[in-house]
Amino acid sequence: MGVKWTTDQQHAIECCKGSVLVSAAAGSGKTAVLVERVIRRLTDKNNPCSAEDLLIVTFTRAATAQMREKIGAAILKRLSEDPTDRHLRRQYMLLPFAKICTIDSFCNDLVRENFH
Repeated sequence: MGVKWTTDQQHAIECCKGSVLVSAAAGSGKTAVLVERVIRRLTDKNNPCSAEDLLIVTFTRAATAQMREKIGAAILKRLSEDPTDRHLRRQYMLLPFAKICTIDSFCNDLVRENFH
């Protein structure tokens, strides 16, 4: 049996227009929701997203590491179900290039890359 998402969680997972902000208390399932959203975007047959185009901003380094690890594990799980999926295999290889970082790191990169 799959995960039973709340209405708000389901909306965050399925929303296809633009970016999504997920804000909730600790232990409420934010990471699981974001991982599911990313996996669905990467595997969308009509409009797939590439892992290298992801931007996921967290508040802590621990959350950043956990997010990257869980997305990688979810991709590997899907690959174990269909080892011939070349697109998903490529996404796993591109995952290290995804921009998954803290808000501080993102802002520092933005300033460093755009201002002198």
